[in-house]
Amino acid sequence: MGVTNRLACYSDPADHYSHRVRIVLAEKGVSAEIISVEKGRYPAKLLEVNPYASLPTLVDRDLALYESTVVMEFLDERYPHPPLLPVYPVARANSRLLVHRIQRDWCVHVDLILDPRSKEAARAVARKELRESLTGVSALFADKAYFLSDEMSLVDCCLLPILWRLPMLGIELPKPAKPLLDYMERQFAREAFQLSLSPAERDMR
Repeated sequence: MGVTNRLACYSDPADHYSHRVRIVLAEKGVSAEIISVEKGRYPAKLLEVNPYASLPTLVDRDLALYESTVVMEFLDERYPHPPLLPVYPVARANSRLLVHRIQRDWCVHVDLILDPRSKEAARAVARKELRESLTGVSALFADKAYFLSDEMSLVDCCLLPILWRLPMLGIELPKPAKPLLDYMERQFAREAFQLSLSPAERDMR
């Protein structure tokens, strides 16, 4: 049963950073009002609580949080079950480092490909590098149910929105990436992941 609360989440229904937070909410079974916002059409309330009008933005009574990693960690602490970060400091730090590496190594390519201002030559390079990088780490998914973990974590919550978007990014993973493809199939079938999807995201596949 979901947790009853006064949470509201301003979310871009097509954006992978907003998708991260919706996955966390679904994993936690937390009931929140998801307010879909199109880029450039920001509600007055969002502008009141977030000076940057960035998405996602989470509002919990008088608290407003933005930046997806800040929001995800707040939700993990506010609703501790199931935990999405390890208990022990070293493992926690390693998880945070993996989130940083996803941002630095993969999200930058995703953002460039999706940016309408990007030149096609730059997009092509980003597609190639993202495809090769994902294929190169595929073996890491062979031994664990989740990304380098036996349990779902915030690392998966950051990675899965990217993997869901591969078709619209113009990226098809090759057969040698089978461990990663198997991971994707398992995770996309999970109930929480399905609940996290917006109608726009369902149309991506």
